[in-house]
Amino acid sequence: MQGTNPPTATGGAPLLSLRGIDKSFGPVQVLHGVDLDVRAGEVTALVGDNGAGKSTLVKCIAGIYTTDAGEYFFEGRRVQVHGPRDTAELGIEVVYQDLALCDNLDIVQNMFLGREEKKGVLLDEPTMEEMARQTLASLSVRTVRSVRQLVSSLSGGQRQTVAIAKAVLWNSKVVLLDEPTAALGVAQTRQVLDLVRRLADNGLGVVLISHNLNDVFEVADNITALYLGRAAATVRTKDVTSSQVVELITAGRSGDMGIIDTSATAAV
Repeated sequence: MQGTNPPTATGGAPLLSLRGIDKSFGPVQVLHGVDLDVRAGEVTALVGDNGAGKSTLVKCIAGIYTTDAGEYFFEGRRVQVHGPRDTAELGIEVVYQDLALCDNLDIVQNMFLGREEKKGVLLDEPTMEEMARQTLASLSVRTVRSVRQLVSSLSGGQRQTVAIAKAVLWNSKVVLLDEPTAALGVAQTRQVLDLVRRLADNGLGVVLISHNLNDVFEVADNITALYLGRAAATVRTKDVTSSQVVELITAGRSGDMGIIDTSATAAV
């Protein structure tokens, strides 16, 4: 099928662009023609109520789920994604809410787990340590005492920082963060939000999945609201209020911002 080119907006052509994404599980259609754009140097927040389809959309982006219809563009060209390896090769990394870190390993071992640097048949420990330090330094992370600390000794905010650093270690271009401040205290949330903003300031495209609208309005440049598996609206954060976004999340519309078809079955 011949793909249509993703649109060019004021902020430039998107790094990642989804067009008309559908996804069903048996008789239940979860995503209905969803569009999403992610641009370099910007944070795009993906918001929606429980069951709106956020997790399914993220897993489609990550290649965990194959889509039923729609087009997937990366850096302006249409691509085929058949699994997580394909997205990793494109430069897309996902940090899930459970972080997938091993408590019994140190920071270096976690960051290189499954991608270890070797010198002959031996692990190249000095190279991995230096790469880990450089990555943390590039993100202005100064809260970690040593890259040889066990992950079990880290605070929640430090663990989130390590998971994000692991995602950007491999020259990633787009990072998806699933509820990165969930269950964190005030100081740790501040630390993680500062890091999210630095990712974008370093030129990455960032997708922030969050229920916390205070976090969204603090760091996001754009907001895409999902409602019953459809994109209710995509707006510039500076152009809307928190109450308007709440209306998009809960009703699929906000004043004169329009309304979407709500006849679909609720997403899972």
